Amino acid sequence: MKIRAGIVGPSDSVHLIGDIAKEYSDRLLPVPFVYQNTEEATSIMQQNQSSVDLWVFAGPALYNPAQKSGSKQPFYYLRLDAASLTKTLAEIGYKGGFSLERMSIDMLTERDVYETYRDLNIPSEQVYVHEYSHDTPIEDLLSFHITLFKRGKVDICVTCLYSIYEELVSQGITAYWVSPTRSNIRETLSTAIQQWETMHFKQSQIAALLVKVEKMEKKTDYNMVSYDLHRLNLEIQSAVISFSESISGSFMTLGVGTFIIFSTRGSIQETGMQVGSLLETLALITESPSNVGIGYGETALAAEENARLALNHAQNYDAFCAFLVDAGGTIEGPLKEEEIISFGYRTENKEISEKLKQCGVTITTFNKILSVQKRMGSHSITASNIAEWLKMTPRNARRILNSLVEEGIAEIIGEEAPTSKGRPRKIYRVKTDAVQQST
Repeated sequence: MKIRAGIVGPSDSVHLIGDIAKEYSDRLLPVPFVYQNTEEATSIMQQNQSSVDLWVFAGPALYNPAQKSGSKQPFYYLRLDAASLTKTLAEIGYKGGFSLERMSIDMLTERDVYETYRDLNIPSEQVYVHEYSHDTPIEDLLSFHITLFKRGKVDICVTCLYSIYEELVSQGITAYWVSPTRSNIRETLSTAIQQWETMHFKQSQIAALLVKVEKMEKKTDYNMVSYDLHRLNLEIQSAVISFSESISGSFMTLGVGTFIIFSTRGSIQETGMQVGSLLETLALITESPSNVGIGYGETALAAEENARLALNHAQNYDAFCAFLVDAGGTIEGPLKEEEIISFGYRTENKEISEKLKQCGVTITTFNKILSVQKRMGSHSITASNIAEWLKMTPRNARRILNSLVEEGIAEIIGEEAPTSKGRPRKIYRVKTDAVQQST
């Protein structure tokens, strides 16, 4: 399948780029978009995003219009440099017969301009340069040329923007347009093709995600009856399936508490893989430690092998963390995401540890309560919130929260009216200093 490249620029540049793009006809399909003004590029991109895979722009002045478009495709700009200026100077001196000593030149760097003049042994004392940055208004470039010409400081205006060239000519000012060289166009197209093919290859790689909830197979021994184990496994399975759906993956169960998801690297990156959210959900469902190993590979077997290696690293590192092994064998981890909530199984703060013992609350349960409070988004929590998330009775949840209040770890900050007849429900808040001390 050929790469569809949207070529955006003035007519002459688009035709030249399209002509050279024929040299890459086996891999590239140019899609031309001609504008009269640079600002038109924004609407061109917004209306044609689905028609192209990448964009090639005739010059750097299209940076701001491209940013405004919100297009997700990669951008490539033709870079006008000393070679482009040399070509234009040759045209001015050879074809036009003009002197090259009194000129205004825009967009190019002073270094490129003055080094070119020095290499050509041409005096540059009366050559004026206006460099370009992405926040330079186009109007400033036009005013730069007109002011110098009207003051008699320059005889010729050289611009890299075709729209400015046309405006200068319409005002009777001698002007020349700096166009990209053929070698520059070839270099830009080659770079675009190579980078897009590399990116496309990576995105098409298979991704395998191994999810492991520890000690699930041992729970049948004495910790719970078989019905409870099945319910717990189904709840865990439901969470993993939901995550699999979010990344357009294929889900399989490998055993009690062990699952594998197959997707593509591109799907995972496009959806913004939220492994932290999955681990957080699993931690709320069960106290058993969980880990995720992610592997990329050119085949399903290679991806799965890398996922197993990644899972092994995650298990050896800590509970509730994820590692990644890419197709080249590079290991990343533990993966960090904004919104990840950690569930500790220990605390080095002896005071908090003693208070939790007095409450009869484990550090794991306490950290889960912190997580639920954060999920509520209001820095507060109720017994019904705890009961729902931690799968316990409201009565037990109230007992835990009141015990935390007695030990000074939590406080009652208000009440809310019940949904039916009964007493108002207390609203609690776990204190911030306790959160900091326990992590």
